[in-house]
Amino acid sequence: MNLKRLLLSFFIVFSIFVSAQNKIVINTDLGKETISKHIYGHFSEHLGTCIYGGYWVGENSDIPNTAGIRNDVVDALKEIGIPNLRWPGGCFADEYHWMDGIGPRSERPTMINTHWGGVTEDNSFGTHEFLELCQQLETEPVICGNLGSGSVQEMSQWVEYLNSNNVSPMTDLRKANGKEEPWGVKYWGVGNENWGCGGSMTAEYYTNEMRRYSTFTKNYGDKRLYEVAGGPNGADYHWMETLMKSGNPGRSFQGVSLHYYTVCHSWNQKGSATVFDESEYFTTMKKTLFMDELLEKHIRIMDKYDPRNRVGLIVDEWGNWHDVEPGTNPGFLYQQNTLRDALVASVNLDLFNKYARRVKMANIAQTVNVLQAMILTKDDEIVRTPSYYVFKMYQVHHDATLLPSAVVSENYTFEDENIPAISVTSSKAANGKIHLTISNLNPNKDLQITCELRGMEKVEFEEGSIITGDKINSYNDFGKDEQVKLSSFNDVKVKGNVVTVNLPSKSVAMLKLK
Repeated sequence: MNLKRLLLSFFIVFSIFVSAQNKIVINTDLGKETISKHIYGHFSEHLGTCIYGGYWVGENSDIPNTAGIRNDVVDALKEIGIPNLRWPGGCFADEYHWMDGIGPRSERPTMINTHWGGVTEDNSFGTHEFLELCQQLETEPVICGNLGSGSVQEMSQWVEYLNSNNVSPMTDLRKANGKEEPWGVKYWGVGNENWGCGGSMTAEYYTNEMRRYSTFTKNYGDKRLYEVAGGPNGADYHWMETLMKSGNPGRSFQGVSLHYYTVCHSWNQKGSATVFDESEYFTTMKKTLFMDELLEKHIRIMDKYDPRNRVGLIVDEWGNWHDVEPGTNPGFLYQQNTLRDALVASVNLDLFNKYARRVKMANIAQTVNVLQAMILTKDDEIVRTPSYYVFKMYQVHHDATLLPSAVVSENYTFEDENIPAISVTSSKAANGKIHLTISNLNPNKDLQITCELRGMEKVEFEEGSIITGDKINSYNDFGKDEQVKLSSFNDVKVKGNVVTVNLPSKSVAMLKLK
């Protein structure tokens, strides 16, 4: 009898899915994984005008600032609640020597930023300035150490300088530079892209070096370090296998990084950020969805060697990489940001949330004026980009409980290729409210989507918001009204525990339910 009921239930569920083209079933009473707020992290490198002109203008600037850091940028970023900020790179990290960036600014030595434009770096923005920025942002610092061209002693002393309260030369040096109490920085990257710009190392060589560096980066007081090993580039599964097999996971490192950028065409000719057709839009979405396969396969390797789930997957560089804007320095990676970028952001964040059991941090590249930025600055003006508004919308998922969801989506078809038209995250906040974010990737068609909330007899719709634009390449620019922003959304009907949403083409929407 029980078997008959089970089969009957299966066929009922199956028939519902067959009859509904776009349907989401949310199990509101089965959530167990937490979506770490650190998935919504950011990345700022000494690259182009991300630091200088983006954050840092100096105390004597006419641009309103606090301790040399722009007030308008800090205020805007606090609106989206950034949980962490990774610095100083990127490729720059493995040529950065932290002692050049402390002490009186007039006495700091200069260097050439060989990776990004060959410009002179005057080191006026260093460790103290970065941690002042993090304090103003009320965010957690993530420091990437120099394994490529630095030394074990150099990284060990940096940790001591920031975290030790013992009587020691590094503690005395920090106090002499004006900081009596240690900052207690938890998150440390042990090198960056050491398969490439961080040293062109093999997986085997890097794994040995990482273990050596980790041995000499010490815990001070009750602050336990969370060390992130330099992980693979995209689909380099051999690198992940080597690191997890031989790197002493959970002890030498507590996280492993993964880098993957969405590039529409090729690394030599990436394509314009603003001038593109539907073919390029479709290709961008398809390549973004490859992140799903990457996460699944890398996590499978991690599960093999770390079945206790002690090591987090840290996607600390991701996002769209387009050609630079015409007339700008090619080494500064300045690109505009359109509705297409907003949808790429929503899809990636949905995928990180999907794998929240293992993905514990992610950092979009980059926060200000570089690649898929949240903010663009020009003199005393700032622009909030479409991607900024996705991060503002998705704050509802910070540290919420991931609700298991089954999604049936019609395809978005272009020529002879298909991708799912719908991307989804559903979560439950500590106050019991349920938040559902849904993206419609089809640029040509509005979708009607039925959402069934299992485990609830009755649902109430409280409010909604939406991000969309007139065109897939709509963007926000200086001196003009915003073309892409957050707006109120209420094209929602509720009957019992079923919510029906009419979602416009090329849009991201958020529903708050109870």
